[in-house]
Amino acid sequence: MSDDELLADEAPARALWLMTLADLALLLVGFFVLLQANQQLDPRALAAGLAEGFGAEAPAAMPVASYGVAGFAPGSATPPGTPAGLAAWARAELRDPRVSLTVTGATDGTAADVDPRSRSATLLAADRARAVAAPLAAAGVPDARLGLATAVRPGRRQVLVTLAFAGEQGKKP
Repeated sequence: MSDDELLADEAPARALWLMTLADLALLLVGFFVLLQANQQLDPRALAAGLAEGFGAEAPAAMPVASYGVAGFAPGSATPPGTPAGLAAWARAELRDPRVSLTVTGATDGTAADVDPRSRSATLLAADRARAVAAPLAAAGVPDARLGLATAVRPGRRQVLVTLAFAGEQGKKP
């Protein structure tokens, strides 16, 4: 059975003229709104605003803060050392209530860099993230501002702690 035969039995949900009439009505309403808005428009003010916008400097990009723990042994979630400055860095960054931390564990994508029991690279990446996040939680980082993620792709055996702008908490427009 061809596609044309399958579709021949189904009638369109709406008549074509009805959809085009609705489109025409919306275009007409939009045109009248545009006419009404342009009645109060000062051409000199518009030109000045455009010129001002083109001459303005772009705002500086917000720097992304991160802290890395690298050097994990293949197949191991034990950190290579104690990241002494991590808790202090996290406390300093979390003074701003609008930010949160994401701890991302990563594997290098090789067959040797997997969890010994389950043979899963994702579980090993999660264990690495947990091994670095546990001291942060013990140092008082609130659970609501700490997230865990995994990255299983060719790369480095590491854990990366990144800072993210979470916005104003509790304020809704």
